[in-house]
Amino acid sequence: MIRLDRVGKTYEDGTVAVQELDLQVPRGSLVTLVGPSGCGKSTTLRMVNRLIEPTSGTITLDGDDVTRVDPVALRRRIGYVIQRVGLFPHQTVRTNVATVASLLGWDKRRTRNRVDELLTVVGLEPEQYGDRYPHQLSGGQQQRVGVARALVADPPVLLMDEPFGAVDPVVRVRLQDEFVALQERLGTTVLFVTHDIEEAVRLGDRVGVFEPGGRLAQYDTPARVLGAPADDFVADFVGADRGLRRLAVTAIDDSDLEHPPVVDVGDSLVDAQRTLEGADARWAVVLDASGDLRGWVSRERASDGGGAVVDRTRRMEAWVPRDAPLKDALAQMLQHDAGWVAVLDGSRFCGVLTPQTLHEALRRSVGADHQGVDPSAFRVDAAGPIRA
Repeated sequence: MIRLDRVGKTYEDGTVAVQELDLQVPRGSLVTLVGPSGCGKSTTLRMVNRLIEPTSGTITLDGDDVTRVDPVALRRRIGYVIQRVGLFPHQTVRTNVATVASLLGWDKRRTRNRVDELLTVVGLEPEQYGDRYPHQLSGGQQQRVGVARALVADPPVLLMDEPFGAVDPVVRVRLQDEFVALQERLGTTVLFVTHDIEEAVRLGDRVGVFEPGGRLAQYDTPARVLGAPADDFVADFVGADRGLRRLAVTAIDDSDLEHPPVVDVGDSLVDAQRTLEGADARWAVVLDASGDLRGWVSRERASDGGGAVVDRTRRMEAWVPRDAPLKDALAQMLQHDAGWVAVLDGSRFCGVLTPQTLHEALRRSVGADHQGVDPSAFRVDAAGPIRA
């Protein structure tokens, strides 16, 4: 979708902002560019929509050389969102969002329908917020208006330059989650600049790490950037705690799960006790006939008199969905002071993660990235990950 071939930018005073940049952004993907201040990431973004002209190289958008098309027409094909939003203070929310539609000559009905649709999509009820002015909105609400304005003409590409940097951390995380869900739903191709490595790996399908001087030091998946830094600069930039950050981008795999004893919610306590004794286990997972999780029962409670398992079942407080990252599982363990976390596919029980299996899953994933193989090709022992 977006392709940069040997792109460079050198200013008249000799300052090199970007050098020999090769970068491909696949259609429908969200690519983040990260690095210290002055490393060329924002310059790269602005060269794509020709707010800054490249000195060398070629930039193509969906096969078209951007330097050979009218810049105004080009920018109408590309949404652009910046940190301070850039809303017109004297215009209402609806008018701000409709800016590009007006430039394109849309009629009032089409414009109104599209604006109201997008305000709803970004979580701002049109009847409540449409006639307000920017100063009547919170910082997070203003960012949502900026995103809606950028999307009004349904551009195939969205450029975002530190869009969430001006809002508080709590709102920032919520906006990130909402934006990722929106991007996946719309299928928009996004090039996203940030100085925050945590934001970069949390949002990006791929991450480009820039170093001072405008060189692209590494362009890879978030997991590989964290698990297998390309050089010392990348390793230092992502930080010594990159292993913890790696938890946020490492998915739970079926091979990571343990499978404790299982009893049916309708079983008698006598049967449950026999199951636990036979497995030499302290507790069992309680499921119903459909395999849905109903809770857990301990060996002590199972042996406490007669009756049915349902009478002694405890609620499973620590659990995560099947598509959650390892970070969420660790958070559940810590929050509930639990020795294991249930993994669910909907309500269906898949297995449990323990501190040991969670640690092994992370080591296996990192080791696989270092060797460039699938994690299933690794086994983990006390000495570390070993290629099978």
